[in-house]
Amino acid sequence: MRARLARAAGEHELLDVAYRTIDTELGPLLLAATPQGLVRVAFAVEGHEKVLIDLADRVGPRVLHAPAQLDLAAHQIDEYLHGDRHRFDLTLDLRLASGSFRHSVLTHLQTLAYGSTASYAAVAVAAGSPKAVRAVGTACARNPLPVVVPCHRVVRSDGTMGQYVGGPVAKQTLLQLESSGAAA
Repeated sequence: MRARLARAAGEHELLDVAYRTIDTELGPLLLAATPQGLVRVAFAVEGHEKVLIDLADRVGPRVLHAPAQLDLAAHQIDEYLHGDRHRFDLTLDLRLASGSFRHSVLTHLQTLAYGSTASYAAVAVAAGSPKAVRAVGTACARNPLPVVVPCHRVVRSDGTMGQYVGGPVAKQTLLQLESSGAAA
């Protein structure tokens, strides 16, 4: 019944946000999509209920657990976390990244090669504001699509990891995954 309701809501454009959770090596991830594309990936430490409330406030109140609508995203994240995918081929909805600078940062992050890293300063330069190093940090911290938009590839100028929305263990796990599979 629930699956039929979710399918009908999507077909008749009565759904603002479809969501599901997936179990991963990083813990449970919440995936959410609008009709325009994947809009949110959230770690458990962010509080999935809190994220769903925020989505209802910022995107629209019609939020429904509709796992089938996120099968492609779930599959690609699973492939990535198992080292079988180096780039995501998903339509993204970046509406939660407010401001043109944050959009520039997130767009640049998508060009960082698998297995590589860039400093916050280098990303600031690439995004067109060389002095905006702290703003790059904020854009990464507020990235609505961690893992898919690889803010984990941004490190401090001295090479140390820096902060990550999923926590230091998640960032280290992703960096190790990519460094071990970069040569493949």
